[in-house]
Amino acid sequence: VLLGFQNIESIRVLFFLFLFIIYCVTISGNLLIMVLIHRSKNLQSPMYFFITQLSLLDMMLSTDILPNLLHIILYNGCTMSLTGCVSQFSFFATAEVSECLLLTVMSYDRYLAICKPLHYNSIINQRFCMKSVIIIWLLGFKIMLLDSISLCSLYYCGPNIIDHFYCDIQPILELSCSDPSWVHIQTIVIGFFCVSAPFTIIIVSYICIVLTILKIPSISGRHKAFTTCSSHLIVVSIFFGSITIVYLFPTRGKLGGLGKVLSLFYTVITPLLNPIIYTFRNKDFKIAFDKIKSDLGSLW
Repeated sequence: VLLGFQNIESIRVLFFLFLFIIYCVTISGNLLIMVLIHRSKNLQSPMYFFITQLSLLDMMLSTDILPNLLHIILYNGCTMSLTGCVSQFSFFATAEVSECLLLTVMSYDRYLAICKPLHYNSIINQRFCMKSVIIIWLLGFKIMLLDSISLCSLYYCGPNIIDHFYCDIQPILELSCSDPSWVHIQTIVIGFFCVSAPFTIIIVSYICIVLTILKIPSISGRHKAFTTCSSHLIVVSIFFGSITIVYLFPTRGKLGGLGKVLSLFYTVITPLLNPIIYTFRNKDFKIAFDKIKSDLGSLW
């Protein structure tokens, strides 16, 4: 039993409509990015290829969380089978781990573009892009399989109520009558290799990028170099910042409601912001969007 958000009778309809609009905008926004990149010749660089993968992951995360959340809000809670609950968490973990790895590859792309521009085309080629994306998706699905097997191997005999709006690993483990200590250890190891280590690589990459930008003599040159990675830096800050807040902030007990709100930002708002950040701050996207509008206008 997922309780979701309790005591919201006065704003239930507004909250439902708000999240429904967010879901529609998230899906349509990410689909628009993928269409623009596919149709525009100006958006065929490796960075834009990685952005299409980011859009796929954001749609995957939103579709895993939001439809069920809308049902929970509408009916003041919902019931799920254990298999369904584990499946929801597994797809959630796949999307988040894959996004961590993808943002790391994107930071490496920006590092080479700014710090090693003469080596960029020889390293970041089509083969590198395809290999990176295949490895990222395979690792994501392997972790999904590992999480599913681990959680299903536990014995569940007691409580069946989760005071949350989606199935996260900690609430699921609290339902188990088995000793889940080895699953906790497994989660810590996965978190280190798939979250902490990538985040460290991203920080090191951006330290090198900043040091390189500061060496550029002209102010216009510094501004141009920084704008090439500013959108990615904003996305990285929002993504890893929300992870840190959700999983390190003390949200149990009296702060349980705040924990749900923070998780809502992490699972719902972040996938919405990514396409907005990349489109509104990018001239190439604006040009491609204007071209599609003019093409559609000529058809009518």
